[in-house]
Amino acid sequence: MKSSLFSKTIFCTLALLSFFAFVQSQNTQREYYQLKTYTLANEKQETMVDSYLKDALLPALKRMNIRNVGVFKMHPHKYVLSNKIYVLIPFTSLDKLYSMDGALWKDAAYQKAGMEYLQTTYDQTAYERINTIVMYAFKDMPKMEPSAIEGPRKDRVYELRSYESHTEKIFKNKVDMFNAGGEVVLFDELGFNAVFYAEVLSGDKMPNLMYMTTFKNREIRDERWKAFSNAPKWKEISSMPKYQNNVSHIDRLFLYPTEYSDY
Repeated sequence: MKSSLFSKTIFCTLALLSFFAFVQSQNTQREYYQLKTYTLANEKQETMVDSYLKDALLPALKRMNIRNVGVFKMHPHKYVLSNKIYVLIPFTSLDKLYSMDGALWKDAAYQKAGMEYLQTTYDQTAYERINTIVMYAFKDMPKMEPSAIEGPRKDRVYELRSYESHTEKIFKNKVDMFNAGGEVVLFDELGFNAVFYAEVLSGDKMPNLMYMTTFKNREIRDERWKAFSNAPKWKEISSMPKYQNNVSHIDRLFLYPTEYSDY
């Protein structure tokens, strides 16, 4: 009798803790993310952009109290050119994102450290193009969690995925599948070390969502995805009639963090 009462008490306590954690996550302010992609033509441009990011931009962002900025490059692949640098910046509001450029131009230390990059001419540019995507964090993961993965940075796999949907309504259904459907929880349980999940508010492949998971190396990445595909929870979610045909295209990028990236 006492054992049964004790078990019920423990169960109720755990249930209450889970409820309070859920309520707290719902009340947590959701972040915004800017993903900037620099497309480069040669090693000279790569060196110049690296120096600008390392010595000028990231220190300036820290002076604005913007931290956890990730800078990534692509793992070499015979079918993909490694000619891009990806910069992921978190913001507490759209106002912070909007005011960033103005604050940078008023920052004398930023101007001095980034002079070579900032003063390039039309015939000696530091990059070919910049593509910018703005995102809004999922409610089930409202804040970025910089990866705690360790080991050589060149070996790490930061997998950036984009899921496109046929229409805005179908896109919302896929977002719901991640949140209410339980994909976010399942990824966490299987050790995917997610950095963020987010809805794309502005970009060139809308409607779409994006997310980033991290692994110590490619072998562990493959093992985790195999476990995900075989998980009973995933089979349950993916077989539900309401979640059918909600993704029209998937893009996958295998990245690694630069030595000066915050994580």
